[in-house]
Amino acid sequence: MKRNFYIGAGFLALLIALGAGSSLLQRRAVVEAAGVAAPRFEVDPMWPKPLPNHWVIGSVIGVAADANDHIWIIHRQGSLEPKEMSAASNPPGAECCSPAPPVLEFNEAGDLIGHWGGPGEGYDWPSSNHGITVDYKGNVWIGGNGRGQQPAALAADESKMGAAGAVHDSMVLKFTQAGKFLMQIGKPGKSKGSNDIDNLRLPAKTNVDPATNELYVADGYGNHRVIVFDADTGKYKRHWGAYGHKPDDAAQGPYNPNDPPAQQFRNPVHCVELANDGNLYVCDRTNDRIGWHFRERRVHREKYAGGRVGVRYRPIEGSAAEVSLCCRRVEHEDPHPTARYAGSFDQLWRWRAPAR
Repeated sequence: MKRNFYIGAGFLALLIALGAGSSLLQRRAVVEAAGVAAPRFEVDPMWPKPLPNHWVIGSVIGVAADANDHIWIIHRQGSLEPKEMSAASNPPGAECCSPAPPVLEFNEAGDLIGHWGGPGEGYDWPSSNHGITVDYKGNVWIGGNGRGQQPAALAADESKMGAAGAVHDSMVLKFTQAGKFLMQIGKPGKSKGSNDIDNLRLPAKTNVDPATNELYVADGYGNHRVIVFDADTGKYKRHWGAYGHKPDDAAQGPYNPNDPPAQQFRNPVHCVELANDGNLYVCDRTNDRIGWHFRERRVHREKYAGGRVGVRYRPIEGSAAEVSLCCRRVEHEDPHPTARYAGSFDQLWRWRAPAR
């Protein structure tokens, strides 16, 4: 009797599994036939190749690709544990290891082909690196979200780094690919808030528009805005907050997904990404939303990461952390991206581009 019961239960479970698998295959076939399947990603455990000089990498806080498909990263040396960099102590505690320079350049095969970064003459290096961009001219831009002096460890709760008081990282820096300093916008400890046109406040991400040669800054962990400068001269152009409003630094209180949409960005304004069709995508991380604007500041529409739900993926830091534009058709046929991807710390969302 029991034997028949177990056989029947096992057979039923097999039927359910086959049914579920068939349903998934049918959905996959429909998606693939429509030509809108999301890309699949697999970890390559052998990339990058081992670094020279017993170097190790700390928390990677920015990744970019240049026109040659070289991969650039910026990492935080201060996030390494003492025993991870024993060779850098005085006297050395072991033969291994020491922190790699903050900015690293790799080719597609994972070979390290360039490295530089850190404090130097003529500029103020961030106390906590954040974000890296390689623009259409090949220049490298970095920001920072550190409040204090060098070196700074990875913050436990980055969403609260914009509290009142002076902060060190009130600037973005521009370098050549060889690490030669070109320009600094902003000065440490000089930020006057979200309507200060001379300084930033813990800027998170940059993007340069090839059509206008303008630098867009997601500003950031301390301010509540997007701000635009001339990418060659650093001259201020314009800035705005959520919905194109004048940004306001008044406390907004805790985020509640059941409240009406916030009329200001919360901290951090975490990403800024420009599409070929002229739309600018902004990550309002702690508000769980991606907003897209025209270049001039007008709001096109917004998308909530994963929908407006009562459960947050990481309640302290928010869900809308990054966005990437994909997938372009043949350039001469249609230069406009056809899909949008947004990521949080443990989720990925995809949606189609808005109708034009």
